[in-house]
Amino acid sequence: MKFDSRRSNVMASNGMVATSQPLAAMAGLRALTAGGSAVDAAVAAAAVLNVVEPFSTGVGGDVFALVWNASERKVYALNASGRSPAASDAAALRAAGYDGIPDDSPYAVTVPGAVSGWQALLDKFGNMPISDALRPAIDYAENGYPVSEIIALQWQGAEQRLKKRPSGDELLLNGRAPRAGEVIKMPTLASTLRAIGEGGADAFYKSDIAKRIAAFVQEQGGWLTADDLDQHAPTWERPISTDYRGATVWQCPPNNQGVNVLLALNIAEGFDIGAMGAQSPDRHHHLIECARLALTDGMHHITDPAHMNIDAPALISKRYAHKRRALIRQERAMDTIPVGLKPPDGDTVYITCIDGAGNACSLINSVFSDFGTGLVVPKTGIALHSRGASFSLHPSHPNALAPRKRPFHTLIPGIATRNGELWLSYGVMGTVQQAQGQLQVLSNMIDFNMTPQDALNAPRFSYRPMEGEIGLEPRISTATAHELRARGHKIVVRDSHPLYFGGGQVIARDANSGALIGGSEPRNDGCAIGW
Repeated sequence: MKFDSRRSNVMASNGMVATSQPLAAMAGLRALTAGGSAVDAAVAAAAVLNVVEPFSTGVGGDVFALVWNASERKVYALNASGRSPAASDAAALRAAGYDGIPDDSPYAVTVPGAVSGWQALLDKFGNMPISDALRPAIDYAENGYPVSEIIALQWQGAEQRLKKRPSGDELLLNGRAPRAGEVIKMPTLASTLRAIGEGGADAFYKSDIAKRIAAFVQEQGGWLTADDLDQHAPTWERPISTDYRGATVWQCPPNNQGVNVLLALNIAEGFDIGAMGAQSPDRHHHLIECARLALTDGMHHITDPAHMNIDAPALISKRYAHKRRALIRQERAMDTIPVGLKPPDGDTVYITCIDGAGNACSLINSVFSDFGTGLVVPKTGIALHSRGASFSLHPSHPNALAPRKRPFHTLIPGIATRNGELWLSYGVMGTVQQAQGQLQVLSNMIDFNMTPQDALNAPRFSYRPMEGEIGLEPRISTATAHELRARGHKIVVRDSHPLYFGGGQVIARDANSGALIGGSEPRNDGCAIGW
């Protein structure tokens, strides 16, 4: 069965960019045509997305990226997520009656790592200065752009979050969310981006901007200080990977949930998924159970690696996957999902770019909730993210809030190689949907030999751990939904919204010809463009 979004695969050979908004994709393409690398294009697109999708991303958030360096035939992983403030105090929140960290509170603000990530990427793999990479974003923020229909709807949904404080007006139009087709300008955000363009990351972390951020968070009752910002630094990490039917799938290591993708693939590898049929009840059942097992382990174990009781290699080992796979029954869903390994005693944007030389950058930049915490730093246009809401307040949990600790992160860019050569630069946005979205898209391409666009067009499921339900898109047949219910799955049919079922982008590269084949998310404004 073929699901047609009326989008064809985009093909090119000199370079390609795919992301969730055409203006951002075009900014990335302009970087490529000006001689920029895949990294230059990714940073340019990310900066524009800060302006055209400000509820999803921005300088007030975090970045993770994977980079394929063609000359070395090597994958690099960047962790530009920030740490909790040094003064973080979980006991004080528990004493005040909190059982979790509200995502619209100043306690949810960790150090924003995005700008440091942009700078680190450009310093290591870029061909252009940050001033050039940010120029399109500055132009859109200063001179305005017409808001698209889908983005207008999402903006309206988050309008009340911004209205809670006067500075939220900086990201509104005449005190309200812009409507589709209206032109919005963000002069304070333009000034912030210009300062970063002129002074680099230091202009964000070691100057007046840092002081304004810290003062505002403290004014709201939070802990963040200028010293917390000054002490921040991104880290280059060793990527983690697994092999799935001839493809090597690469992820960033914890504190993000890349482990979940690799564990789910390892479990799925023991089943003949390709023989089941792409839209069959059997295929959905087995992948749902793989996702449930992987996400349960991830939510229990993943945090700042310095605080993990179980390390990533143990979670992604083939031997461990074999044990987890034994829990899956063909005829019946698991009633409960046990945690496997035990410790020893004692809204988001995704960008993929591949340049003509075969270098790739797979990048995710996010403020987590819509407009993050909703805290907009006065006179800067910076919406501060809510990533600290991921911390647990339970003192024995591995992801418990503690000073200067990185929280569990949902952001997971992906790269896949075949025979030591770049094959895919890809990602699927959507918080808890990211890992299971990647599982489904990769299975579509590997088990069923789908093209990038077909793999993204295909309907998805979404396992929601908090509710214990499995969301299905309406395009999945009634017969399949009925059979999954009969096997014990709590099925809910949901509208095909990208915030629920995820928003993906995929660029594939033919290692022999250098041809690039791009697909983009049909559930939002996604755009793949090449030259």
